[in-house]
Amino acid sequence: MHAGEHDQIPEIALAWHQEGRGAALATVVETWGSAPRQAGSQLAISRDGQIMGSVSGGCVEGAVVTEAIDAMEDGTPRLLSFGVSDETAFAVGLACGGTIRILVEPIGEGGQRLPDATLSRIVEARAKRRAIAYAVNPELCSRNLLEPSDDPVVDARFRSDKSGMEEDGRFISIHNPPLRLIVVGAVHIAQPLLTIARACGYDPALIDPRAAFGSAERFPGETIVEDWPDEALSALRPDARTAIVTLTHDSKLDDPAIRIALTSPCFYLGCLGSTRTHAKRVARLTEAGFAEEQIARIHAPVGLDIGAKTPAEIAVSIMAQITERLRKG
Repeated sequence: MHAGEHDQIPEIALAWHQEGRGAALATVVETWGSAPRQAGSQLAISRDGQIMGSVSGGCVEGAVVTEAIDAMEDGTPRLLSFGVSDETAFAVGLACGGTIRILVEPIGEGGQRLPDATLSRIVEARAKRRAIAYAVNPELCSRNLLEPSDDPVVDARFRSDKSGMEEDGRFISIHNPPLRLIVVGAVHIAQPLLTIARACGYDPALIDPRAAFGSAERFPGETIVEDWPDEALSALRPDARTAIVTLTHDSKLDDPAIRIALTSPCFYLGCLGSTRTHAKRVARLTEAGFAEEQIARIHAPVGLDIGAKTPAEIAVSIMAQITERLRKG
């Protein structure tokens, strides 16, 4: 599997269907105990048995593929259950104590299939970095798509990034845009910060107009933008799934980025610097016309107060604060 393909399961399933290869989507809708994959995990299956993704880390994939191929033939979804009391689960090595339910939906038109038009809308929203949720009642095979603010219950799932079953029998599959971290300042702290962010599932970008700082040698494999920070941020268009951190200690570089960030819907803005440095920053922003509530969005000094000293420890504290903001609001 190429890098990133595990996050492209709806796209792969749609492509297989459009190529005439037949396709089905298997989705973990419920788990108990030590199930190896969380709700929302998906597996794409083609008619010839090719698979991409995972619903159990390899434990029950074989049985799911067999059911998916049958579902493509008769157009009827399957709601499968596997657990330690199930002989099939024992045979394929399901983790001790784990139980999972998996919804298998053949893609296409007619009958109870998952309409390719619905899947196309999901793929289109994902391509445009627009949050969308797929709601399906596995028992009734009723389906609809929801966006943020359509449903308070679903909104809570958007915020927590968590797919799952609701009491009304619906399974809500959350498709949030990928998380992004934009770092202004190719300083030492940025090196471990980008690495940690990527490990946490973020797509990082580094902004620094100083070529000697933001070099590929210092940041191998990273996206580096050498434009002035306000121009670079405007082009990157931070959204509600974006965190921004400024690290340069130079107001000529940090301030233009902060001004753009404060007018964006980014969910986190953190700025390196002491309490005294931040007080001067607040004064400059106030003079520039920013309101007190806007300036209050800034986390400064950046990071959780865990006594961090080294660049790597400071990066950990920053990533911890970003996570806290994302998950707790």
